[in-house]
Amino acid sequence: MRKEFILYGLGCANCASKMEGKIRQLNGVKDASIDFVNKTLAIDIDTDNYEIIFDEIERIILSIEPDIIIKEKTIKRMLNKTLILVGLNCANCAAKIEKDVKNIYGVKDASINISSQKLILTIDDEKNWEDILSQIKLIVNKYEPDVKVEEKEIKVKTNLNRETIFIVLGTSLFLLAFLFENSLRQVLFILSYVIIGYDILLKAVKNIKNGQVFDENFLMSIATIGAFIIGEMPEAVSVMLFYKVGETLQDLAVERSRKSIKALLDIRPDYANLMVGHELKRVNPDDVKIGDIIVVKAGEKVPLDGIIIAGNSSLDTSALTGESVLKDVVVGDEVLAGFINKSGVLKIKVTKEFKASQVNKILELVEGANRRKAKTENFITKFARVYTPIVVLLALLIACVPPIILRQPFSPWIYRALIFLVVSCPCALVISIPLGFFGGIGAASKNGILVKGSNYLEALNYVNMAVFDKTGTLTKGKLRIKNIMSEGGIDKVKVLEYAAYAEFYSNHPIAQCILKEYGDIDKSRIKEHKEISGFGIEARIDDNEVLVGNAKLMIDRGINIREDYDVGTKVYVAVDGKFIGCIVIEDEIKEDAKVTIDFLKKMGVRTIMLTGDHKDVASDVAEKLALDDYYYGLLPDQKVEKLEELEIQKENGKIIFVGDGINDAPVIARADIGIAMGALGQDAAIEAADIVIMNDQIKNILTAMNIAKKTKKIVWQNIYLALFVKILVMIIASFGIANMWEAVFADVGVALLAVLNSIRITRG
Repeated sequence: MRKEFILYGLGCANCASKMEGKIRQLNGVKDASIDFVNKTLAIDIDTDNYEIIFDEIERIILSIEPDIIIKEKTIKRMLNKTLILVGLNCANCAAKIEKDVKNIYGVKDASINISSQKLILTIDDEKNWEDILSQIKLIVNKYEPDVKVEEKEIKVKTNLNRETIFIVLGTSLFLLAFLFENSLRQVLFILSYVIIGYDILLKAVKNIKNGQVFDENFLMSIATIGAFIIGEMPEAVSVMLFYKVGETLQDLAVERSRKSIKALLDIRPDYANLMVGHELKRVNPDDVKIGDIIVVKAGEKVPLDGIIIAGNSSLDTSALTGESVLKDVVVGDEVLAGFINKSGVLKIKVTKEFKASQVNKILELVEGANRRKAKTENFITKFARVYTPIVVLLALLIACVPPIILRQPFSPWIYRALIFLVVSCPCALVISIPLGFFGGIGAASKNGILVKGSNYLEALNYVNMAVFDKTGTLTKGKLRIKNIMSEGGIDKVKVLEYAAYAEFYSNHPIAQCILKEYGDIDKSRIKEHKEISGFGIEARIDDNEVLVGNAKLMIDRGINIREDYDVGTKVYVAVDGKFIGCIVIEDEIKEDAKVTIDFLKKMGVRTIMLTGDHKDVASDVAEKLALDDYYYGLLPDQKVEKLEELEIQKENGKIIFVGDGINDAPVIARADIGIAMGALGQDAAIEAADIVIMNDQIKNILTAMNIAKKTKKIVWQNIYLALFVKILVMIIASFGIANMWEAVFADVGVALLAVLNSIRITRG
């Protein structure tokens, strides 16, 4: 059972985190998460004792924040469906199909990915699916009669060979016609025209029946038939031939682009070697269950997430992380689906079903990224709806008005109008732009960067402020001892020894850092141990009373200390009421942090750090990285408030927040673009962020921005190319200079060039 509640009056992100932790520990609660920004609690319960569990949840929430009002939220579970539109290559038709499908009752959202020929749907009730599916098939048939709607991917044989035969045969008859005169020549022209363009004519007739007049098949048919009528038979045939060849080349280019993008995302495993008794059985990864044992041989992909129970190897993780260095793994290590085993044989116990695996989530997010469309895409889709009718109207005016006013023959003006009809199809724009953005998302994925929508990729071009969390983002999040200072002639090793013994039973990261530095502990020496929350540790080691903690603890016990030590987190040590020394601990700055900050500043981006750390630690990191500004001592809710203040200063640009994806979820969600760092294996991070950097390299922010810049450049190159050539041809056609050859180039030729240009994005 899944339940959601609205927590009215929730104002403390730190309190929300405490509530979430305690609720998760309740018996019967499978999972719980609090969205601080939206003030909602979502819980998954695997028991029928709902009333008892709810009482416990209410008790926990009110014990932390007594003024909260808890109201249950009605959940209407949405279902996602994916259909394959086999043979769909017309982006203009795809936009029309998408628009009509969104209007079907029961469909909450619909988006067509022309690159993968997928229609991604969100519906509100499984019961209505068959009715929805039948309506979708009718809509698709209305716009594209030859496109088939499938619920699963199927291999389709192309008609390329048949198309080639008809083109060659039609061309031969066309050339042969020039050897004859009069009626025989005309018959050969007509025959070659029908052989070359029969499918264009057939589609035009079908579309007219379905009420689709202004599509490219109808326009091309009218233009060429009109050329026949006014006596331009050779040109009518040659234009249809050029158009058909161009369309074939365009389809090949689109298919090549699809393959290029699929190659970037080729991380879905094909099979799993399942242990059945003492034998191996090759099965579909979807058929493997949690707890099953699988074997991965050298050279094979890891098919599911799991834990190694036998063997060791080196894994290529580049498909998910973009990291070229191999990762060494041994028994007990976690491995993820999509990794490639480079050596040895691994026996793995499966921990997640394939549909819940990291690789499947990544694929679903990347393939569904086009649902969040960039402003440029939305603009071109709207533009395409008005562009064709306007050009057709201009063609009609050119055919009728000038010959009447100037008292000239209609034929030359009709010919010029026919050129307008050929140029009026907006496919070059509509297909190349989503293809460009999807290619950019694929290129980012290849580099270990998961972009959850083309709108976020486009927004990266307008960033003028970058806000960073400190721990785990700018720093490694791995504490180390920077220095040990001793007082009163005490040896430094003795200071470390007392601190290590006092911290032995603590799970705090600082305690673990000290214990790691010291080594083995003789537990028999620890007589007493007491943790003083917010201050430190009080312990009895041998016959000595030992205090280890912050300055507040020492002051509280009346112990005089020195505070003029190195910058860092200070752990003071006192024995039998006497101060003996201080351990300074630091969090190392990432190697690529300085380079990243420097490049951002060169790009005119203001760099700011938000941290919960003390002023001296924050100041030290900010100074080393030459940050423009920093704010310290902030709780999670205060980070949100500070970000909102900074948003007022950003002017017209975009603000990005870069954090670790879990602790910083509220502020990541609040930013224009939320980026989660080092999120491989972190489900919460992938859900919260708009962009996820799958490894721990902060420099990949620059990689993402460079890909965004290249994508924008190529997309706008395509827009300028298409509009310039089409407008130019229309202008010169108005003056009688252009012929239909130029018009066909302005249609399919430009579309072909735009598609080929879009493929460049996938190359890095």
